Amino acid sequence: MKTNAFEVASRYIYPSLRRRLVEILRERGLKQTEIAGLLYITQSAVSRYLKMDRGALIDVSAFPDVDAEIKALADRIFRDKLGEYEIHSELIRISVRMLGRGYACSFHSRVDPEINPAKCRVCIELFSGF
Repeated sequence: MKTNAFEVASRYIYPSLRRRLVEILRERGLKQTEIAGLLYITQSAVSRYLKMDRGALIDVSAFPDVDAEIKALADRIFRDKLGEYEIHSELIRISVRMLGRGYACSFHSRVDPEINPAKCRVCIELFSGF
């Protein structure tokens, strides 16, 4: 194994979740600068997410339960003006849930051909309780 689960989460899952969050906020009519302010990121980062230059390798909307969690998070961010650490914590929690549900297995095997999703149950066993 050349790429471990934490690398997959930090390099691919987390950015894909953030990209989906940016998309949802944009769909609700917010400007890039408003989204940047709410998420504590730069307007340039928002632009890269929207252009699919960042966080585009995993289509989070393909997982209805995860997409619902991201939509709920977007609601909370907009309504309650969550802090940077609260947003980060929620995105990490959702990332770990994706690992525990096995949603990243096929993707993990694409970035690391040594991974066999039919045999590897590491993430499911470690993170399924989250």
